[in-house]
Amino acid sequence: ALANLDAGQVETRWTDSLSSSQGDQPPVELATEKGMQLERRQGIVNAPSEAVYRIFTGLGGERGWLYADWMWRLRGVADRLVGGPGLRRGRRDADEIRVGDALDFFRVEAIEPGRLIRLRSEMVIPGEAWLQFEAQPLPEGQTRLVQTILMAPKGLLGFLYWYGLYPFHGLIFKNLIEAIAERAEGRQSEENPAAVAA
Repeated sequence: ALANLDAGQVETRWTDSLSSSQGDQPPVELATEKGMQLERRQGIVNAPSEAVYRIFTGLGGERGWLYADWMWRLRGVADRLVGGPGLRRGRRDADEIRVGDALDFFRVEAIEPGRLIRLRSEMVIPGEAWLQFEAQPLPEGQTRLVQTILMAPKGLLGFLYWYGLYPFHGLIFKNLIEAIAERAEGRQSEENPAAVAA
């Protein structure tokens, strides 16, 4: 059900490299829908969906989170101090991932091979939260990369958590989706230099 949520209530501007060729899709969407707070970022990646999928399903564990790893570690320490798992669990395998796997302070809730992964937060927070990535194939070997953060806040504290941390989350997740795109494009150019040169 979470994968089918539609956003689009409030837009903000996103003028980074991923915002080109968006058509009528805004690069950042903020919404409240079905009792959830939602932030969706998206952009066009010059790499096939399989390459993009491999990057976002390889996040976490010893490989880290591609952007501001120290901030992820700090969040993990804070979570452990209040009784959560923190980052100590890592991941079962560096490359493969299965539904039910622990992935740092997330649990893999859903996978659509080659297309989607949804992670449920197991941090101690006032509510429930998810992080989802999608790789949507486009013509000419491109991919629409969609990153969605969802939270079902619990009470006033949950809303204060969502809005209070948004400046930090906005910075982290804006740069995370860009890092995924850059890594996928870089790997594509390494694997297929002739296509990039053409």
